[in-house]
Amino acid sequence: MEHTPEKEVILSVKDLVVKFNLRGQVLTAIRGISMDLYKGESLAIVGESGSGKSVFTKNFIGLLDKNGWVDSGSILYKDMDLAKFKTEKDWIKIRGKEVAMVMQDPMTSLNPLKTVGWQIEEALELHQQLKGEAAKKKAIEILSDVGIPDPARRYGQYPHEFSGGMRQRVVIAIAMACNPRILICDEPTTALDVTIQAQILNLIKDLKEKYDLTTIYITHDLGVVANVADRIAVMYAGDIVEIGTCEEVFYDPKHPYTWALLSSLPQLGIKGQDLYAIKGTPPNLFNQIRGDAFAPRNPQALKIDFEHRPPYFEVSPTHKARTWLLDPRAPKIEPPEVIRHIREIKRGGAQ
Repeated sequence: MEHTPEKEVILSVKDLVVKFNLRGQVLTAIRGISMDLYKGESLAIVGESGSGKSVFTKNFIGLLDKNGWVDSGSILYKDMDLAKFKTEKDWIKIRGKEVAMVMQDPMTSLNPLKTVGWQIEEALELHQQLKGEAAKKKAIEILSDVGIPDPARRYGQYPHEFSGGMRQRVVIAIAMACNPRILICDEPTTALDVTIQAQILNLIKDLKEKYDLTTIYITHDLGVVANVADRIAVMYAGDIVEIGTCEEVFYDPKHPYTWALLSSLPQLGIKGQDLYAIKGTPPNLFNQIRGDAFAPRNPQALKIDFEHRPPYFEVSPTHKARTWLLDPRAPKIEPPEVIRHIREIKRGGAQ
């Protein structure tokens, strides 16, 4: 997406390739992604498990597994290229202070032997240089900000004394104690029930406004992001196959994989019909991928899809997709019934 004057680019990824060494073989997990993140926006990255969503964003915070490395490309942030960072010393000035992350499972992020107050204070001391009574006061204020009732009492409690939803709030509190500019939320609601999910998403939305954050949501559930994202990037097999505003991706999707993801949403199912499931499995990333990675699972794939990787075709200044269907020479293929149904709902709502 091109830089427009009214939007300030806070982080810019160019041609990023990330590889892993697994059992003596090399796996290409990220295959040449370019993307700009704008200040103050909320970007959702969606795709099936294994599409590379978490691996992609772990490069922004230096959390790649030991057997992974950036093979080529750049991640530009504040005149620094994060792709060139190699040591913990490099990352200490970015991790937490500039970019913070909220993980899927709060229990793996919290220390069971320390009170939640101590864990928040640790972050405050490291990133905001607060100590003693000032740190305690700020920690209680942050607990209150993340919606934990009776924060002064809860400050002295241990993680096992909190419910799942409250633990996730504590993890968010620790991230906020670092005072970051970018907050990455990696499936922050996966382990929670539906009502708590909505509360956590609303909480992140409120914190974004209060602290002027730029947020990235990673999720496999398109339904979750509809209410929180300004833009959606759809990932498949280590590549962004479509990116656009929330409205563009939901109501005017162009890539067959985006069609398939939307068709799989239970809430968009058509009464009396079986729920849609995407046939097949994602490609083996140990192998060289030819053409469009989704082609083997796409019943309407064109011959060229198996031979040449499609470039990005621009649908609008904010919307582009990597599919040969947008080539002027391609045959006109109608999107599935569910997509047409979504468009009708929109037209009905607009009247």
